[in-house]
Amino acid sequence: MEINLIESILLFVSIYLLITTVQLRNKTKGLEYKLEQVSKLLNATELPINEELKQLIQEGHDVQAVKKARETLGLSLVEGKQYIDSLKSQQHNV
Repeated sequence: MEINLIESILLFVSIYLLITTVQLRNKTKGLEYKLEQVSKLLNATELPINEELKQLIQEGHDVQAVKKARETLGLSLVEGKQYIDSLKSQQHNV
């Protein structure tokens, strides 16, 4: 009897978390779309933080650039490194 109750509670919590995750994903997609539309209206082709990050890269402060990107953009360590690497490759191509 107790096992069925525990299983029922775990199932309920799992379903609740799944539904909440799907709702958050949908809200995120909606916000990304709205942000993209606002960026187009403002002709904002690049994030304002990129200039500061490019300066740090030029000065050889890649670690600080990754840290700043993570703090400002809410990126994981891997995402921050990839973001800085993409900025570095853009600078080399210019």
